[in-house]
Amino acid sequence: MPQIGYQWLSNTYSVVPVHPFAVQSEIGRNRSTSTDGDIRREVYTERYRPAASLTDNLTFAFRHEGIHLEFLARLYALQSVRHELEAWIAREPTGAYARRACFFYEWLMPEPLNALGISRGNYVDALNPEEFIVGTPVNNARWRVRDNLPGNRDFCPVIRRVEAVQRAEAYDLAAPLAELEADYGIDLILRSAVWLTVKESRASFLIEHEQDKEDRIRRFAAVMESECGRHANPFDAETLDTLQRGILGQSALRYGIRRSPVYVGHVARYLPVVDYIAPHWEHIETMLSGLARFLERTEGGASIVRAAAASFGFVYVHPMADGNGRISRFLINDILRRDGAVPAPIILPVSATITHSTRDRAAYDKVLERFSRPLMKHYADQYTFGKTETGDDGVEYNLHFRAYDDALPAWRYPDLTAHVIYLADVIDMTLTHEMRTEARFLHANDTARRTIKEFLEAPDNDLDGIIRSVRQNGNSVSNNLRKRYPLFDERPELSAQIVQAVTEAFSEENKR
Repeated sequence: MPQIGYQWLSNTYSVVPVHPFAVQSEIGRNRSTSTDGDIRREVYTERYRPAASLTDNLTFAFRHEGIHLEFLARLYALQSVRHELEAWIAREPTGAYARRACFFYEWLMPEPLNALGISRGNYVDALNPEEFIVGTPVNNARWRVRDNLPGNRDFCPVIRRVEAVQRAEAYDLAAPLAELEADYGIDLILRSAVWLTVKESRASFLIEHEQDKEDRIRRFAAVMESECGRHANPFDAETLDTLQRGILGQSALRYGIRRSPVYVGHVARYLPVVDYIAPHWEHIETMLSGLARFLERTEGGASIVRAAAASFGFVYVHPMADGNGRISRFLINDILRRDGAVPAPIILPVSATITHSTRDRAAYDKVLERFSRPLMKHYADQYTFGKTETGDDGVEYNLHFRAYDDALPAWRYPDLTAHVIYLADVIDMTLTHEMRTEARFLHANDTARRTIKEFLEAPDNDLDGIIRSVRQNGNSVSNNLRKRYPLFDERPELSAQIVQAVTEAFSEENKR
């Protein structure tokens, strides 16, 4: 069937984006709507067909398919399109779609159009706030457009307000936290915060297969505790340096912003496989500024949306020589705390939820691939492993990517809709399952400890070790425990009392 809107423009001008069009329209016999994964397919009858021109199909796309920043950046780079836009605004100086088209041109491109601008007409939104996550509007007087884009030219995520995103916006993190407090008390919740911080750190290292680095795990936990929500701009160089040094310690080979290529990959059949290539290092500073601008423009907006864009946006830029993954997951808690969505000192163990099972870990990898796979498929023939060179940061590399400039619009304007939905699910699971499980454990452990203290005098650390050993040994006192504490053999009734105390405390807690 004949394609219209963005797809017609793509075919006509031979401009193919990395990110697929979320809405794809065509002409058919009957009006219909269908979905294929994330793609919504719209079939319109003949009377909806736009004329075979840039102006008519761009108008149709703006009206029915939304805004696709990456595609517009690529389309507007064509000189012929620039001339067509200038002719369009000359013909329709007050037309809402012509003004928006020209606004987006000057927002995306480094040079202005050869046009006078507009002196009258009602202001129109750049993005439809019912369809997209937007930023605080600023009037653009030249085109009489309200610039409500949630970022700037250097970085601006596109987040479509599909039903699941709207649920993420409305999600009240305070409610499940209040339920935990009502069920277990504020003292226990605050006490669990210390362990949850370490748990989050350990799980974050597990994601990167470094779970045996106990000293680094403790360091990252300390960074989570001391740095979350503290810095005005988490993306400035000084803050990132503080975070990186806190995470890596003083024995890392390299610190700071990278000055060399970086890719994420794995080895298959003894050969390197590239899963993702990050932007050129010369664009890192401006992209980080764009991320900071996103936080400024969306201040007061939905915290989960902001946290998802900050975290995944950072990991796709991959700006640091080391520690990118851990900083990206730190940013989730950092944004939630700075927004007041999660009070100090509570740290949500989102990494623990991500690593809870093989399935959960696969879901994390899958959401990262929502961007990386289309990118690598698009540029599959644009990178090679060849001559080893040394970057300005001293890193030796042999990956050579030939399409840094061409890929820039994809890196700058990622569609992070799926990432918001994913993080909302992770946070909900963390609050309703992961943290509740931890609170249940601490409550049961406290109950068992109090019961044992009624008949046995011992420090809390010893009692915790005894309780742990009994549980690990199938609710029985092990020979090792008897050797460590001879009193158990001298007074056999103690073993039975301890086992009963532990069994009853944890079985009762499991009913909650």
